[in-house]
Amino acid sequence: MSLKTKSLTLVGLLIALVALVAAGCGGSSSGGAPEALPSSSCTAIEYEGDGDPDLILASDLPLQGASRTQTEQIVSAIRYQLGTQSWKAGDYNIGFQSCDDATAQAAKWDSGKCSQNANAYAANDKVIGVIGTFNSGCAAIIIPVLNEAPNGGIPMLSPANTWPCLTVNLPGGCDKSEPDKFYPSGNRNYLRVAPADDYQGAAVAEFAQAQGVKKLFILNDKEAYGLGVATTTKKAAESLGIEVVGFDAWDGKASSYEALMKKVEGTGADGLFLGGLIDENGAQLIKDKVAVLGPNDGKVKLFAPDGFTTQATIDQSGTAAAGMFMSVAGVPTDQFKGTALKFIDGLLAGPLAGKTVDPYAIYGGQSAQIMLDAIAASDGTREDVIKQLFATTVTDGLLGSFSFNENGDPKDASGAVVGFTIYKATDTLVPETTISPKPATVTAAGAA
Repeated sequence: MSLKTKSLTLVGLLIALVALVAAGCGGSSSGGAPEALPSSSCTAIEYEGDGDPDLILASDLPLQGASRTQTEQIVSAIRYQLGTQSWKAGDYNIGFQSCDDATAQAAKWDSGKCSQNANAYAANDKVIGVIGTFNSGCAAIIIPVLNEAPNGGIPMLSPANTWPCLTVNLPGGCDKSEPDKFYPSGNRNYLRVAPADDYQGAAVAEFAQAQGVKKLFILNDKEAYGLGVATTTKKAAESLGIEVVGFDAWDGKASSYEALMKKVEGTGADGLFLGGLIDENGAQLIKDKVAVLGPNDGKVKLFAPDGFTTQATIDQSGTAAAGMFMSVAGVPTDQFKGTALKFIDGLLAGPLAGKTVDPYAIYGGQSAQIMLDAIAASDGTREDVIKQLFATTVTDGLLGSFSFNENGDPKDASGAVVGFTIYKATDTLVPETTISPKPATVTAAGAA
């Protein structure tokens, strides 16, 4: 053997040795510890159990911007649930990565980041499930990518999405291609524990009627979620005999909304609904509403959905937010019962010590429980986890009792799953009342 041949052989052996060592250190297809999702979006793999994790559970939430307080609590609830189960789901060791779908520049979820995250999940064959998203617009980007991921698609369970068109086609509220375009494989891989906006629109409308509103002006932020909840609120309000005197949009980049508020004033509206997110320049919108139309507990009452239901709305709007009403799925933490109370106590004794537990933490905990139970009942494949998710029945869970229909929405629900809390803004969010909207109003909200 020539010296050159010997050298090439040695190099080949070294390359093989390096590859063997690398395989022992991980890699998504090696059978060792999973390869981590990109650090540009996600934390390092978190795991506190025995041995190495077999699979990765990821959360996909906006961890920058006005929603951060809520989403960080969802992440804390997922970590807490993993800890109570010793980071296991049946026979599988579960690692966790918290992934951010927001950017500092946008200060909210970002479409490019959502797409980047989706592709990262799909490319990593150890990702067994995703808990998310928080924003329906981001879900619309991620769902179809995960739907066509190898091995049956990646199961996705949202604690917060409420846009109906992700799962059903509401006539007049969804494009004719929705929701089918989100499921290119023809099979469903997405579920949610939050009630869709036909419920929220119905709850807002019933509350507005109880507040004496006769003429309602409705605005939306032009985003999928904002337009959706504005549409369902409009239909629900009209079914209750409330006159909808205007349906318009605001520009999230505008410096002033005084002209828009003068338009509202000209209709004689005694109620104004803001369908959208506080992140879409909502604070300026609220300030200009008060400047033109007066205080929110005065002649023109102000209502907003869960996209505004955060302390950030008060902090950013200042005294202008006082008196406005905001809705959110679920009930206040002091109204949760049974197993939810034990879960809340655990959060307060651990990751959320010294804080007020946000209701979305309970939705995050319920999502984690359901996902981990589905993994435990499965054969370890994504396809079977999806099957187990759709077969789930929750009895006296954190959010009450419910199962899922073929679309991935809660059905046969009782408890917090179909309840909404209306908060009134002071210097904090103060619970005003809880509402479980009447079936007839929900039907009207989702009708053609």
